Amino acid sequence: MRKLALIALLLAGASSSAALAKGPSYSAAIVRTSYGIPHITASNWRGIGYGVGYAYAQDNLCMLAEEFATVAGERSLHFGPKETAVLGFEKIDNLSSDTFFRSAMDLPKLRRGIATQGVQERQVIAGYVAGYNRLLRELGPAGVPAECRGKAWVHPITTDDMLRLTEKQVLLASSLALAGAVVNAAPPGATQAADQTVTLPDQEKIGIGSNGWAFGGDVTESGRGVLIGNPHFPWNGPARFWEMHLTIPGVYDVMGVGIAGTPIVSLGFNKDIGWTHTVTAAQHFTLFELAVDPADPTSYIVDGKSEKMTAKTISIPMPGGAAPVTRTLYSSRFGPMVAAPALLLSWSKTKAFSMRDANAGNQRGLAAWIAIGKAKSVADIKAAVSTTLGIPWVNTIAVDRMGNALHADVTAVPNVSAAKAKDCATPASALLAGRVVLLDGKRSACDWDNTPGTAAPRLLPAGDQAVWERRDYLANSNDSYWLSNASAPYQQLSPILGAWGTMRTPRTRSGLTEIARRLAGTDGLAGTKIDLPRAEAMAFANKSLVAELVVDKLLVLCADKAEVAAACDALGKWDRRYDVDSRGAYLFATFAASIRAIPNLWATKFDVSDPVNTPRDLITDGDNGTKMIAALAKAAATLASEGIALDARWGDVQFAKRGDQRIAIHGADGALGVLNVQMAQKVPTGITPVHGSSYVQAVTFDEAGPVVDAVLSYSQSTNPASPHFGDQTLLYSAKRWVRLPFSKAQIAADAISAPVQISE
Repeated sequence: MRKLALIALLLAGASSSAALAKGPSYSAAIVRTSYGIPHITASNWRGIGYGVGYAYAQDNLCMLAEEFATVAGERSLHFGPKETAVLGFEKIDNLSSDTFFRSAMDLPKLRRGIATQGVQERQVIAGYVAGYNRLLRELGPAGVPAECRGKAWVHPITTDDMLRLTEKQVLLASSLALAGAVVNAAPPGATQAADQTVTLPDQEKIGIGSNGWAFGGDVTESGRGVLIGNPHFPWNGPARFWEMHLTIPGVYDVMGVGIAGTPIVSLGFNKDIGWTHTVTAAQHFTLFELAVDPADPTSYIVDGKSEKMTAKTISIPMPGGAAPVTRTLYSSRFGPMVAAPALLLSWSKTKAFSMRDANAGNQRGLAAWIAIGKAKSVADIKAAVSTTLGIPWVNTIAVDRMGNALHADVTAVPNVSAAKAKDCATPASALLAGRVVLLDGKRSACDWDNTPGTAAPRLLPAGDQAVWERRDYLANSNDSYWLSNASAPYQQLSPILGAWGTMRTPRTRSGLTEIARRLAGTDGLAGTKIDLPRAEAMAFANKSLVAELVVDKLLVLCADKAEVAAACDALGKWDRRYDVDSRGAYLFATFAASIRAIPNLWATKFDVSDPVNTPRDLITDGDNGTKMIAALAKAAATLASEGIALDARWGDVQFAKRGDQRIAIHGADGALGVLNVQMAQKVPTGITPVHGSSYVQAVTFDEAGPVVDAVLSYSQSTNPASPHFGDQTLLYSAKRWVRLPFSKAQIAADAISAPVQISE
């Protein structure tokens, strides 16, 4: 026995010596350049994840730690069940948030799924966990930022935490919108959770999102691609972008951004390509209408046979030693049950509704983004998104140094053809049309189709989705694939991919209008070509297309109206932009919001053959004129009640606070036809952005590599003690850009700290 123990000890020593000889499991070098941007170099994917997890936590530890608590379903325990969280883009109480995540996160399935992914995907996740935990060890309890110091929810993480966070991210703009409906669902007579406000986005009226412009060599000064990426994302919380440059020599060299917990670049550039994303109009989940079995409200009928629902009872821990709250949720063969009475989705004795999300269990995104990062052309990007079907809910807009442009509206989408959507419709389907496809769950034939060869079962093949490749331009501002190039509308595809041949939003129309003016040389800039300075000027022009369509006629209408004379005068002096120095902009924004509901505003109606320029020609006579004068008077009164002058400077009204600094912010609501979107909420003495322009990048190429200007509107760090808490916010306010250092020489010249080597 002693002999066996001695042999085991010798073997253990030999194994330990071999491990030491082989070197550390995780290693990365980090150097930061201006504005705190980390450049992370490693010899493998474990090291990349390690460096990202470490550096991200340096900047945003408290926010990320709270997010891990959220996806673990522990908000009630740590913050109280009645407090709220932001789930997707909407608020929800903590108990409901916990209920959703504890029901939706199938860890055994997620563990099995990640095991089927490539080695590089598994390694980068493992590295991220190790890097985050290393920073926690280095900081120690006393070194944690003040905002979360001593909190029980700040603790080391595991791979499971990353799997849950990644799953949440792929559901962010799909079924997460129905989280409240999942929590609400209970059979007739059963105790139901408090009714949640549940809404579905109307793609015809969406005001938030992003802009992506890809200009090909036929319209650029250099003959190379030029890209403008302007994603509109939350200014607060885990969906904030964070800049990084990641290098595995000879394998991967990419700079750009990711959101909380993203271990690689998901939007950015390398030496040959640049890409951005915009939220797609495609629908990533469908609803199924079920016929409830009269004998059992937790059973339903498919093809004439009764099937029992699957019940899942979950337990949510409560604070202060209180007993856990238990909830029982149900699922059909199609997915979780949902209930949202306001949307006419109720669980009765005869009818119920179920949901399936194409992104549930989608762990292919890392593979897709790693492949994009390695791409040398837009053709490579097209192949990456098409073969993986891993991009969850965003369009991919890209250019390459050869002057090719791409728009791929290719994501994880239900395999539902136009014919199936029509044949499997129920009477309720028309009520939800344009927001979500509702299918007949009584027939198994109405389930999603399964096409062999796709990356996952029941997904719409890439060949049936929309892909544009051109050398002039492609643009998307969250409208559907139909009109990415105004001169060449796309053929009609399945309604699951969004509306076709319908009126475009003011923001989409504004973007296409400005591109047409640029190429015609009628926008006030020199020449008719695109280069970086001109593209940047277009992105931050802050023009309002709605003002262009409305103000001239409004001024004629109000010219002789004494009751609105001061307001009329203020609008007459306004430059019709949303720059920080624009005066009268807030008055018009307030006025415009109140006239949108007026029917028959336009003399020239929407024309499918002229979608960029219609509708137009404001009707100001008769009842319309009366309503507009009343709306202008009401807007003036609103400003007076808020203590804001009619001719207030826009930057004095819209601002961001960074410590004691009040920073003027340009841009405005996309519904005004402003491309540089800032969605703001009211605060004392003005409004402050909550969602809008975030990481804005302008990408092109020269002989040596990428030439990129960028600015991160809200800055790198959420830690008020960081020097990078508001430095880029000041840049954004002044419309200044950062020339991003990419080569070794550029990084060395711009370094603000000595390289840091971490390993273990």
